[in-house]
Amino acid sequence: MKHLKKLHVQVLIALVLAVILGLVAPTWGTAMKPIGQAFIALLKMMLAPIIFLTLVHGLTHVSDMRALGRMGIKSLVYFEVVSTIAMIFGLVAVNLLQPGVGLHATDLVEPAAAVNAGKIAPVDFFLHIIPHTLVDAFATGDILQVLLISLLAGIAINRVCGPDSLTVRGIDEAQKILFKMLSFLMKLAPLGAFGAMAAAVGSNGGETLFYLLKLIGVYYLASALFVFVFLWAIAWAIGLPFLPMLRLIREEILLVFGTASGEVAFPRLLEKLKKSGCDDVVVGFVLPAGYSFNLDGTSIYMAVAIGFIAQATDTPFSLWQQVGLLAILALTSKGGTTVAGGAFIKLAATLQSVRTLPLGGLGLLFGIDRIMATATALTNIVGNTLAVFVIARWEGGFNPAAFEAETGHAPGRSLLRGPARPIEGPAASTNNPEAKAIT
Repeated sequence: MKHLKKLHVQVLIALVLAVILGLVAPTWGTAMKPIGQAFIALLKMMLAPIIFLTLVHGLTHVSDMRALGRMGIKSLVYFEVVSTIAMIFGLVAVNLLQPGVGLHATDLVEPAAAVNAGKIAPVDFFLHIIPHTLVDAFATGDILQVLLISLLAGIAINRVCGPDSLTVRGIDEAQKILFKMLSFLMKLAPLGAFGAMAAAVGSNGGETLFYLLKLIGVYYLASALFVFVFLWAIAWAIGLPFLPMLRLIREEILLVFGTASGEVAFPRLLEKLKKSGCDDVVVGFVLPAGYSFNLDGTSIYMAVAIGFIAQATDTPFSLWQQVGLLAILALTSKGGTTVAGGAFIKLAATLQSVRTLPLGGLGLLFGIDRIMATATALTNIVGNTLAVFVIARWEGGFNPAAFEAETGHAPGRSLLRGPARPIEGPAASTNNPEAKAIT
């Protein structure tokens, strides 16, 4: 009975019950949708202040701002390289397995989602990072805008206030209060996962056609290969046991599986990564940035989707044309939200802008988007979790002893060589052999 008190066990039981309800009573299952929506809304409500306080809290203890800039450049380079390779995985899978060939869907009607998605331009993307007001960024919950304000506020407080100032202590207390509030909300996680999964199963049932099942299979295969081949290789390179890392975030993985939303896992990931040996500054910067720039699952989705649309609608679309469109998608897929359906909206907006593929092809994806979004969110969360460990080791802000204490497995030797003087933050132990300068 003691296992029933564990959150991941409760979530797993809720998911099983949700699947049963969705199959046995689809109408009742669909009616559970508001429960899942309410839980996701509660967690989204916490995202902006958590990002702000976590990053500002870390920045107030940074003694070398040049080290922070170095970490930012490394993070963005890592994000772009890994997400580009993720696109290649999707591109190869869809061209080799060709899930849409033979469908001949040439008379599709343009879906309303694509019509209303709007256009995306590089200039608009960068201008969107700047909020209209400081309050507006928190009101809309835009991660990139909140990240910008957090960086400015954290650096300003670092320069103006001392470590013992009332402002810094107030931020520390506010962060503790916010995470206590989060602990209250997480008690509702099984209920939220139940509602979201029951609605998904009740809505889709077993009516999905063969070609859509093939598309789903290709997408899940490409995502699984990316995670268990490429990401595992990265973990090996930094000496991080991959399976123990996955077990570390198993509760978050189950939540994401049930809700198809990466945002539900974000708050608890912040806590777990800090406890697992990653420096506060690294976690506070890399994880929020990763949620906007390191969307590996979204990248795979984009590649598979454009290949499938071209095949299904009998549209001549060479490999070089696919590469060119993916280069645009590499920009337009960044930013925004990681909730279910976010990748579909980004794809719709991009195709609406560039007009290289029939927009009607999006109608094929719309019906199975919830199923696809699950793999997208799972791949994104694993990729972002690993990214924090990579940058932490790269910057010398990783405590192997803390990781071993949390997982029961000791990290090995990393092929990355961190700087001689790592970022200084409050989370690392003075006994940390990789972060001796961290206090």
